[in-house]
Amino acid sequence: MAALALLSAAGGAAARALVLDFERLEHPAFVVHDLELTLEEGGAAARLRIGALEAGGRRIEGLRLQCPRFRLDADQLQCAGGRLDVAGLSGVAVELDARLAARSGTLRLELGDGEALRLNAAADGVLRAELRGVEVARLGALAPLLAGWQPAGRIDGQVEHRGARAAGRSRFDLNWREGGFSSTDGLQAAEGIALRLHGQVDGRAGGWDWQAALEWSAGEAYLHPLYLTAGPRAQLRGRLAGERLRIDEATLELDGVERVAGQGEYDLAAGRLHSGGFGIARADLAVVGPRYLAPLLAPAQAEGLRFAGHVSAGLRVEDGRLAELDAAFEQAGIGLEGGELAFGPVDGALPWRAEQATEAVLSVGGGRWQKLALGAFDLHARLHGPQVAVERVRIPLLDGALVFDDLHLRHGADGWHGSGGAVVEPISMPLLTEAVGLPPMAGVLSASLPGMQVSPGEIVLDGALVISVFGGYLQATELRVLEPFGVASHLYADIDARNLDLAQLTDTFSFGSISGQVDVGLRGLELARWKPVRFDARVASSPGRYPRRISQRAVQNIGALGGAGAVAAIQRSLLGFFESFGYREIGISCVLRDGVCLMGGLEGAGGAGGGYALVRGGGIPALNVIGYNRRVDWFELVDRLQRVTESNASPVVR
Repeated sequence: MAALALLSAAGGAAARALVLDFERLEHPAFVVHDLELTLEEGGAAARLRIGALEAGGRRIEGLRLQCPRFRLDADQLQCAGGRLDVAGLSGVAVELDARLAARSGTLRLELGDGEALRLNAAADGVLRAELRGVEVARLGALAPLLAGWQPAGRIDGQVEHRGARAAGRSRFDLNWREGGFSSTDGLQAAEGIALRLHGQVDGRAGGWDWQAALEWSAGEAYLHPLYLTAGPRAQLRGRLAGERLRIDEATLELDGVERVAGQGEYDLAAGRLHSGGFGIARADLAVVGPRYLAPLLAPAQAEGLRFAGHVSAGLRVEDGRLAELDAAFEQAGIGLEGGELAFGPVDGALPWRAEQATEAVLSVGGGRWQKLALGAFDLHARLHGPQVAVERVRIPLLDGALVFDDLHLRHGADGWHGSGGAVVEPISMPLLTEAVGLPPMAGVLSASLPGMQVSPGEIVLDGALVISVFGGYLQATELRVLEPFGVASHLYADIDARNLDLAQLTDTFSFGSISGQVDVGLRGLELARWKPVRFDARVASSPGRYPRRISQRAVQNIGALGGAGAVAAIQRSLLGFFESFGYREIGISCVLRDGVCLMGGLEGAGGAGGGYALVRGGGIPALNVIGYNRRVDWFELVDRLQRVTESNASPVVR
């Protein structure tokens, strides 16, 4: 006791009050600072002010208590019909009955709407607390850290502490019902939560040994980008000393996983994991993949990702950084719904060390990218910190293969960077066109791409992809792929074709019959999901001497590209008497922008009324084919020409 004073005030009839002032009071379970008790005349009423209360590692300041019916004598302290005000609480009904000599007593708080808190201090130093329907929102007022999460729901349970504050034992069993929370940015939220937390804490050697069990039985939560549902159960034990929280053992029961375990040490002051380890045994990817992996790997396509097989993994953290990672795969696979992308099954091991070189060995059963199926292959990779090196990997594709040589990748803050070389071993065009649903074509496809460059979301290929087809060749350069493994992949390229045999080409696509050769130039080609959205294209007769004839049907089809008016006029005259015609040259151009093809033809050979020449006649009989439609809807044009080649009917373009 720091002071005892008798105060008096004048003003008519004398009013007297007794003030008891305590600088510090200690109990095995709590400490009170700056306590002031004011007794009204006769001791029938009292007011209590507490500067600060320390209990359970928490500090609460600014308590005010009014007791209209108060009793204090040598052995007993009572407060009936009292009212308590403290941060986050106001107007709380209070009933207090304490035995001073025995250092025991009971405090009951009625918070309203079914909320109640009962504290009991026994003579043997045992402190008990019982909670009934206490609103979690009140804890937000008492703990500012929680206020930003807008906690909701109610808590029932018991807490018991025995022994001295620094060397006693506490037990707790708490139930959170109708729970929920929401962060200010909306990226973390939960509702309908039912959660039980129980365990004990023992004070030893300047710290606290603890163990706890957590059972989540109802509700759902969104912790960006993961959506979680009830079911997990956890067991934990460890030690708290100063600013270090140590987890000696943690196990988690998770649907689809044989075992999850971990341990570590958390720096509370720095707010980071200082060291630790985590392991997961035989996780069923079909179960855990959609829930936990898909939102992390590909948030935009999470609903469409499919998983199979099992994976086991472990990691170790040192000084706040990932030091080791091991993964073992058993028939593991991943793919997009619809089959546009698939990979696996995969078997093998992937060991990684931050400061040590290791080798990963994986056996891949195959895969699929868009319409192309990949064969089985083995992958050997050297790993060292953020670097990956692959000396050579050969991936079968139809009767050829994709071969990657001297591939070096490095992972940075923004993703993967690297370089290497790629070769496409000759692939039969008949097999390739059948696989992608195109009309059969003769020839082969091959490529030499020695300067492949990889950056986040992009692959740039220096070199050329060459296709030997239709008696000539096609060469693609300036190849660039954006988001190659996404559903919205884009491909960019420049394409040149030389000396394509028109007889083979038109026969393949049932376009009519044309003898001769053409060159093709395609600049700025952009494909989105394998469909053209932009290019500058020109088709023109190849230079040189060779037979040049065009059939009646081919004239109709070419004329349809630029409008049917001129062809209809010829059909009423010469076209009805001849099966084929001679020509000097063919020229067609298309600039595709925003779904519209801006058409053109042979330079310097336009027709009357602003037309453009598609075929310049030569020989006997000879004719010119003039186009008039400068703007043609690309998708309608492709659709109509597809129907023409499939049904052998005459095209109509309006």
